[in-house]
Amino acid sequence: MNPAKSRETKAIAIFDIDGVIRDVGGSYRRAIADTVNHFTDNQYCPTLADIDRLKSEGIWNNDWEASRELIYRYWESQERDRQAVDLDYEGLVEFFQSRYQGTAGDRFNGYIVNEPLLVSAEYFQSLTQEGVLWGFFSGAMRAEAKYALEYRLGLSELALIAMEDAPGKPDPTGLFQVIEQLGGDRSIPVFYVGDTVADMKTIARAQAEQPERTWIAIGVLPPHVQESTEVQEAYTQQLYQAGARQVLRNVEELTVAQIDRLA
Repeated sequence: MNPAKSRETKAIAIFDIDGVIRDVGGSYRRAIADTVNHFTDNQYCPTLADIDRLKSEGIWNNDWEASRELIYRYWESQERDRQAVDLDYEGLVEFFQSRYQGTAGDRFNGYIVNEPLLVSAEYFQSLTQEGVLWGFFSGAMRAEAKYALEYRLGLSELALIAMEDAPGKPDPTGLFQVIEQLGGDRSIPVFYVGDTVADMKTIARAQAEQPERTWIAIGVLPPHVQESTEVQEAYTQQLYQAGARQVLRNVEELTVAQIDRLA
């Protein structure tokens, strides 16, 4: 599938992947918990709520760095200065990847293989047919992103900026890069669809740097926060406070009709 222009372009929609395209509650989040537990000598295994609280700060989009920060904060709670913690970051990354990607080299066999998809390929076909260009800006590694998009969803000729390609969110550089891949002048409104405070702040930063363009942040509730009404409401408010124009339960609720209304 190709997100090529099929008619006059009415909008550009850029999607985060984790929590939007695939459910990572039992994969990335589980790998964070495993990693923190391992490097705190099995003394602290963060819950999904613990991880959400950290990510609500808006600067922990990189899950390796998020794991490291949770480890440091645990040891600080035990009255150890983080500078005194003997933490090998490369070793942390290797351990994390052994859980998430697995241990079979180029063939994934870790938590990534069991991630439920949250969208269908037909959704992207409908966007193309109605004149919406689309692409992806994700903090995931390129191989991991392409596993979901190409292997699992069957998409092709992707406009994709991944971890290796740009600074982490909320820096909007990667967002600008994927828009450049898609083309279109600055009169075309841009939607960015994500599930975290950092995603919403990315749009705010883009607006500050390119105020001549219309930027619209769309929040999506990751599946794990929808299990409790109280948690869902709190998470929704966090996304709105960070700049979301609208918050949805599933990415496919962002229909072409919705795009027309919000643009």
